[in-house]
This record gives sequence, C-alpha cells and structure tokens, in this order.
Amino acid sequence: MKRATYEDVLNAPEHKVAEILDGELFLSPMLAPRDCVVHAGLLGSLGRARDGWWILPKPEVHLGEDVVVPDIGGWRRADVPILPDAYFSVPPTWLCEVLAPTTERFDRARKLRIYAAAGVAHAWLVTPADRTLEVLRLRDGAWTILGVWEDAAVVRVEPFEAIELDLGRLWADPPVHPYPDGA
Repeated sequence: MKRATYEDVLNAPEHKVAEILDGELFLSPMLAPRDCVVHAGLLGSLGRARDGWWILPKPEVHLGEDVVVPDIGGWRRADVPILPDAYFSVPPTWLCEVLAPTTERFDRARKLRIYAAAGVAHAWLVTPADRTLEVLRLRDGAWTILGVWEDAAVVRVEPFEAIELDLGRLWADPPVHPYPDGA
C-alpha cells in the first residue's frame, strides 16, 4: 500500500477533513449540526482562557509523518508566541475531539496514540450523543482518565480549572430520560 503524502491531504475533497495517520489517508465528514453546537459551545466557554492560550478550531498539526486535525487545539502562548502561517509543527498542549460514530474509533485508537507519542499533555473527548465529557492527562506516555462527566454537570477540569464549564449549555437537545415512564 502506498503511503499517503501531504499532497493527498491538499487534494482531498473540500467537504472532508483529511488526515494522515500511520501513513494512511483518512477522510472524515465535517461535524454534524448537533456536534457543531457542542464545538461552538466549547470554543465560547473556553474563550475566557484565551489569555495565555491559542484555542483554535480544526487546526492542522504535523507530527512527524502524521497530519492530524483535532476538533479544537490549544497551545500555551509561551510555547507558541507567534502563530504559524500554514500549519502547526508543535503539538498542542491540550486538544478536544468531538466524538461521532464515524470518527470515534480512530479518534480513540489511532489519534490518541499519536497524540501521546507527540507529548500532548491533555485531551478531552466529548460525546454529544451520550452527553459526556471525558478528561485525559498524559502520564509516563500513557493516557490517564481524570474523570467522566455527563449531562448538566458543572465542572472545572484540567488544564482550564479557572473556568467553570456548564456541560448542560453544550448539548443541542434536552436530555432524554432512559425510562419513558419515569421509572
């Protein structure tokens, strides 16, 4: 099998997110509208952290031969004082992946492994369908789950402990009770 190149990324259809993971080109759909609500809500909530951070939607990041596009990436301005012209070659300090059925498998398996190898310190996995936030920290090259929160929890989580994040404001739809009769 021919290894994917950056030319393959540049030639990908505009309506797809193109990434190279382990030498293979992956094309995934853009975020669904419901997931866009979560994405925008996170960007808005984290806006207060922008002092000292670059928090960016869909940044292209080159990590060796891998080209990844986290849903949201965050770099401390002390580490990246000037934004690059085309793409980042420095791994983010923090990132967030909004998990969808079409992307969850490679976000969790391949991309988290690549992020760990690059030394990304913090990762958030948000699953809109389950209304959950999973917070991970890299320790000794492996991801440690710091916690999983759901529904309308109000949390302060790494690396943005100074910000109170109201998860209930992220979801596009009200919660659905698992037992329709209220039992």
